[in-house]
Amino acid sequence: MKKEQTVTVNRLSWDEYFMKLAWLVAERSTCLRHHIGAVIVRNKRILTTGYNGAAADMQDCMSLGCLRDALNILSGQRQEICRAIHAEQNAIIQGGYNGINIKDSTLYCTHTPCILCAKMIVNAGIKRVVMNIQYPDNAFKELFSQAGIDFSRLQINNFIITQLL
Repeated sequence: MKKEQTVTVNRLSWDEYFMKLAWLVAERSTCLRHHIGAVIVRNKRILTTGYNGAAADMQDCMSLGCLRDALNILSGQRQEICRAIHAEQNAIIQGGYNGINIKDSTLYCTHTPCILCAKMIVNAGIKRVVMNIQYPDNAFKELFSQAGIDFSRLQINNFIITQLL
């Protein structure tokens, strides 16, 4: 008779799980500067996802080049001069487009939001934002504080996929 082995596995926390999914979503990005992904979740269920890229059926930076690079615009400045819709914006828009209520949800994003995305997050009723990398625009912090949005940074250093045998 064969003796059974006990295997100890450290499972990801829910925050780590959804953040890793945000990084996976970011791989669809068509931005030449930053690959950013967002996942909106409520009650441990994915509601929507979004990545930064051009509007539907429009040419993107991969085919036209980066307008911001051409104009020497620094990261974190003049976000309106860009072909891409931000990941957070796309995730929020997908909720509206598909009739999915995202109120009282958590948004996981690979980067901190710009002020434009922060305003959309507030008005969409998102209650918690978890991010990984600091984007060079801190204007969202005061807005989130005033709106009562719980904001935290989740440091993930490795993206190793583990397999249970």
